[in-house]
Amino acid sequence: MGNNYFNFKQFTIHHDRCAMKVGTDGVVLGAWAPLPEEGRVLDIGTGSGLMALMMAQRGRLLHVTGIDIDAEAVLQARENVAASPFADRVAIDHLSLQELMSDASQASAFDAIVCNPPFFESSLLPPDAQRALARHTTSLPFNELIQGAHLLLRSGGLFSVILPTDSFDEFRRLCFVESLYVKTAVLVQTSARKTPKRVMACFVKDEIQESTTDTLILTEAGTRSADYRRLTDDFYLY
Repeated sequence: MGNNYFNFKQFTIHHDRCAMKVGTDGVVLGAWAPLPEEGRVLDIGTGSGLMALMMAQRGRLLHVTGIDIDAEAVLQARENVAASPFADRVAIDHLSLQELMSDASQASAFDAIVCNPPFFESSLLPPDAQRALARHTTSLPFNELIQGAHLLLRSGGLFSVILPTDSFDEFRRLCFVESLYVKTAVLVQTSARKTPKRVMACFVKDEIQESTTDTLILTEAGTRSADYRRLTDDFYLY
């Protein structure tokens, strides 16, 4: 994925001006995240607009808003959206989650929220400032992300994330405090022999769930697994 663009079946993502490029985490979350049949979806930290466009492709009655604090990424995401078939249902805004939370009109305004959040600690900050903002919890601590999800979601709304497995228990605890309850989780393994390094999880606001846990193995015999292909079949060009 080292090119300046990535072609999907129904749209193209240019990402040369974005700190975080098209990657497996965003693709699998965008393909998997549970969604309502209609309503408003928020993509927090939209970057190139990848997941916002994936949400729009998956639901023809969904209206998607992507937000990001990186001005260059916002400009490129808007270009990607404008060139897609979903331009009438996707908006990209240059603002932080904290700014959106301060707008009283947005309280309980969304039916679903998706986020591929920053999760590296500040002690590991890379020298590039743009990449640091995209990858590190200094710009969006977990507790602020979770508080934002609770404020912006309607009751019964869905909040989906992908995280390192070693961060999940603490993230789930913080969600519980904010009345966000695990509906389902998927452990993501590179191969059957490797331990899971990521977990995708969907939380529901105000409704305690009997949660389920599944596993997604990405590769078999050096190629994409059958489950990975099924999950991403509507998006990837094979």
